[in-house]
Amino acid sequence: MSTQSVVTAVRVIEAVSESQPVGLSDLARTLDASKATVLRVLNTLAELRWVQQSELAKLWSLTPHAYAVAVRSGPMSSLRDIAIGHMNTLQLATTETVHLAIPDGDILILAERLDTPHVLRAFLPLGSKIPLHASATGIAFLAASEDSFIAEYLASALDSVTERTLTDRDVLLAEISAVRARGYSINEEGLSSGITSLGAAILGPGGDPLGSVSVSGPSSRIVPERYTEYGQAVHAAARSIGRSAAQAGTRL
Repeated sequence: MSTQSVVTAVRVIEAVSESQPVGLSDLARTLDASKATVLRVLNTLAELRWVQQSELAKLWSLTPHAYAVAVRSGPMSSLRDIAIGHMNTLQLATTETVHLAIPDGDILILAERLDTPHVLRAFLPLGSKIPLHASATGIAFLAASEDSFIAEYLASALDSVTERTLTDRDVLLAEISAVRARGYSINEEGLSSGITSLGAAILGPGGDPLGSVSVSGPSSRIVPERYTEYGQAVHAAARSIGRSAAQAGTRL
């Protein structure tokens, strides 16, 4: 296989991941490639169990095999393995959904999710890309980052995800300062309408953020009266994960 073929295959996987389930025409348009070329790559990836096509709608999506390969590799796997026990303790204490997110450039990737037993709950698919300014995990990650990283991030466009996403730079900077003071972030419906989350950064031995953990649930249950209790629980879980990561020698 030529280098260009490998590049095309990776771009197809990334495009499917971004928009799944997605049709051939939309993929070809996104990649600025012919439908024949994209279909050829999709068929090869399907043979290798990386993508699959729905029978009725003929839409393409990644397979569980593709996700399994991702979570077995690198930082997502190592931090997830270390964090899962602490996440379980946090989930039992709060009875709400717990998320673990790790950095990928200027976004976070959802690496693990423990669901609440409640019928009404927060939900994000594993592997979701999470904007830093729109999420509890992201704002906590920003608060734990160097000022130079924050300045660089704020220089980019802060797109709205919901009507309550923090897109004003001064407001976001004020929230970052508040997070640094209290130890956890509060995100009221900035990522998903009707969902409130509290997050804390997982710090490495040098103080750099390795990722973030959060508690998320309907705003009708996660009310201001519970912010301190849940925020302190999230902060404690993040510290415990960081200590365990340091003991395991995790480097992300």
